Order: sequence, then structure tokens, then C-alpha cells
Amino acid sequence: MGNLTVLQVKAAKEPGRYSDGGGLLLVVRESGAKSWLWRGQADGKRRDIGLGTYPAVGLSEAREKAAATRKQLKAGEDPVAAKRAARQIIAAVPTFREAARLAHGEQQAGWRNPKHRAQWLSSLEAYAFPSMGDVTVDQIDSKMILGVLLPIWLTKPETARRVRQRIGAVLDWAHVHEHRANEAPMRSLSKGLPRQPKKDGHFAALPYDKLPGLMHTLGETESIGRLALQFLILTAARSGEVRGARWSEIDMAAAVWTVPADRMKAGKQHLVPLSAPALAILKRMAEVASDELVFPGITGRATDADTLGKGRPGALTRDAGKRPMSDMTLTKVLRTAGADDATVHGMRSSFRDWAAEQTAFPGEVVEAALAHTIGNKVEAAYRRTNYLEKRRGLMDAWACYLTRI
Repeated sequence: MGNLTVLQVKAAKEPGRYSDGGGLLLVVRESGAKSWLWRGQADGKRRDIGLGTYPAVGLSEAREKAAATRKQLKAGEDPVAAKRAARQIIAAVPTFREAARLAHGEQQAGWRNPKHRAQWLSSLEAYAFPSMGDVTVDQIDSKMILGVLLPIWLTKPETARRVRQRIGAVLDWAHVHEHRANEAPMRSLSKGLPRQPKKDGHFAALPYDKLPGLMHTLGETESIGRLALQFLILTAARSGEVRGARWSEIDMAAAVWTVPADRMKAGKQHLVPLSAPALAILKRMAEVASDELVFPGITGRATDADTLGKGRPGALTRDAGKRPMSDMTLTKVLRTAGADDATVHGMRSSFRDWAAEQTAFPGEVVEAALAHTIGNKVEAAYRRTNYLEKRRGLMDAWACYLTRI
């Protein structure tokens, strides 16, 4: 039994050292702060070893630490060196926030999509960092991950699935780098998460017979956003391909747009034959676009939906903008034009339905126009043509259909 009591420790105010016996001392400083100290002998030398501050370390815990210290010294161990080594081990284990940024930095070079690179980390910053960003990766368990996912699992299902995958990637990275003993506990999470409602996985598409009317509506007011959306519909291209289009990719004389492999989803160069209406849009954009981007975002006070000047005061200049147009710009243009239930990507589905129901072009030609990969590996190995000339006829027919009003 020690000399001190819990009440005596709590009431000690006078600066000095109060002995509990067995080398354990309560140290009260001038400021009133209290801490525990063990004083004893080791190898014939006096040793003073701190055991923590009061009240974080109470009397009973201080006694336990003092006993453990005596036992270590008796066994020839150095408790100070052991404590220092433990602190170094703890410091070497990164927090989830630190691990996420390190993993992102190492892996992003292999991602082609700049949007994915940005969203990968921002989604974790928004949903995971607030609750477990400061927790070291070796302490993260299924319960913590559930706490992140449950609030958004049903309300934002796609985002939640991506966050789950990215949390797993960070923890797997930590396991590989020996910061945690096990891989991410992602399999066990399924038992704690409710079943998400199934969707058909298709983008909402406007019926193709509505597209001529939409093109007419888009043409009533001239803006960079509207011209970009019309160009996207005319070429059946993806949003990112159009928004990132460069003048260096356009051959006006040959009426061909060559999208490089690093900007294509399948990672293969894609040739797009340009119809007369598509070329007309490019000629108009050549009057106002920057030196690099065909459909730039607008800097300063102007917005991507601003009406082009056509010679009026305040008309947009050739250096209208040098940053890519926002993905939301095309969606906003689509909504403004009255297509509330459709998506920009769904325009490709509308084109596919039109080609299947209104033309006699072979399916492989239509698939080539959409830059779809060939599912059959044998067929893919033997196919050597991109059907460029047949696709030119297809895209001309599509342009005629769209501009019939």
C-alpha cells in the first residue's frame, strides 16, 4: 500500500515532490501542473523516469507503471529506450489522411482520366477524412468504415461505392507498406450494409425522334456551350472527348477529327468523320476559341453559356478561354433547352437506337462510330479496318436527320 491517497493527490497544491513509496513521486510544479516520476537505481546510477501527467494518469495507474519500470530495470532492460522505440513505431504509422495522399500520389500516374485523379482524393476528403482522417491506418476497422458509408449508402449509392473502394485501396496500400497487419476488411462490410436498389445501368437517353427538335432549340441562341453540345450530338462522341478537343486534332480539309489514344476510354486512337454541320460549328468556333482548345471554358465574368458576340460590343475574342469547359456546362445547356430527363452521355444511346431502327448500316460500323471495343477477342484480333468511309456516310445521314427541321 502506498503513502498517498487519491484525495491527497487531488488536493496537492504546494510545489514540491510527494513520495508514494517504492520510488514513485508526485511532482507539483509552480504552475500547479502535476506529473508522476519514478526515481531509482540502475547500474549504480540514479535514474529519473517520467510516468505521465496527472490527471491523465491516476494514482493506481502510476503505481502500475512504477512497478513495471522496476521490473524492466531488474531484467536489465532500459524503459526509456523502450518508450522511445515505441514512439518511433507509432510515428512511423501514418494516419488515414496521410496514407490516402501517399497512395494517391503513387497510383495517380496510372490513371488516364484527370477527373478520376481529382475525384479519387476529394471524395475521401469529403466523406472519410472528417471521421477517421486522423486515425492511424493500423487502428481502422470495419466499424469505422461503416460509420463513413452508412449515411450515404442509400442516398448516394454510386458515391458510396466509390468511397468504399477507395478506402479499401488506401488500407491495402498500408498493408503492403507494413503499416497494418491485415488487408482492408472490405468483405465483412457487406453484412453491415443494406442492399442498394438495383438500376439498369443505362444513361437516361432522349428518344431519337426528339433530337431534331432539340438541335433546333440549341441553334436558336449561339453560345460555346450550345455549339459544343450540338457538336457532341453530331459526332456521337463522349463529353470528355469534346470538351478536351484540340485544334491540333482537327483536319478541316480531310473533314476528320483524330482523338488521340490518351483521351479515349479504350485507350486507342479514334477517327471521327465530320459532317458538314459539324464542320460549320468548328469554323464558327475558330473565330472565338483559344489557340489550343476547340470549346474552351470562359474566364473572368463570362460564363460558358454566354451568347457569342457576332461583332457586337463585348463580343468574345479568340482568347475567350484557355481552360477546358466544365462537364456541368453541357448538362446545364441540355436542361436549359428543355431536356430535363436526359443525360449528355445518353445522346450516344439515341444515336445507336436511330442507326438500328432507321438505317441499314451494319452494326459493326455503328459500334466503330461509337468507339466501342470488340467483345469477341478473336474477331478483334482479325479486324483491321475502322470503317472510316462507311462511317462517313453514317454520320452524314445522322446530320441530315438532325437538321431536317
